[in-house]
Amino acid sequence: MASLSESCTEEPSNVHRLVIVEGIMGSGKSTTMRFIAKHLQEAGRPAVYIHERTDPHPVRATDELEHWFEPWRDTTPEDLADRALARWTAFVEYTQSSTDIPVLDGQLFHGDLTHLLLMEADTALIWGYIRKLATVIAPLNPFVVYLWQEDVEEAIITVCAERGPEWIDYQVNWKLAAPYCARHGFVGLDGLISLYCDYRHLTDGLFQELPLAKLAIENSERDWPAYESRILPELGLPTG
Repeated sequence: MASLSESCTEEPSNVHRLVIVEGIMGSGKSTTMRFIAKHLQEAGRPAVYIHERTDPHPVRATDELEHWFEPWRDTTPEDLADRALARWTAFVEYTQSSTDIPVLDGQLFHGDLTHLLLMEADTALIWGYIRKLATVIAPLNPFVVYLWQEDVEEAIITVCAERGPEWIDYQVNWKLAAPYCARHGFVGLDGLISLYCDYRHLTDGLFQELPLAKLAIENSERDWPAYESRILPELGLPTG
């Protein structure tokens, strides 16, 4: 996992027209998204942040379904992947014709890919989907920030303690009803932790193989000034 802290970027003169912030729930995606958008705007770049709760969402394919939170009731993994790629393609075309730089809260992994996992999509389909998606968004020279925690269990327990029992019940009742969780016998908070351990194992591998500009930050200490000082230079922005 130590190699996750390594980064790779395009030349500084090559402007990123899309920024995506990834990580598990409670990892700081929204905070980081707003920080990046603010600094881009202050540098004269017309950035707009897109929260995961944006409705309608420009790329999330499950929004098209009747049971958007339970897509396994309405469609197949193959169909959902195709829908998602179509939405991303339209989004890229729109962004290329706009001056805005979208800063997304998840949606590369946290979003339709999460649903593919919950729907028990096979590994080949998931990896194929991400490879195709990376190709679709490549014209925007995207930059991906990946927030990760060495101890997934501790990270989930921390966010659950912060957000309270009603939020925990919501997450458990929704996600653990999915085919993947039912087959594995995931129940309660322990089941939610097990799900996110599996999710992180998957996304760690996907992130390592992304052929895009990227930066991984282990943020268990929540030292946001330190993390932000690493992000800004990657985007060609001043740190002072």
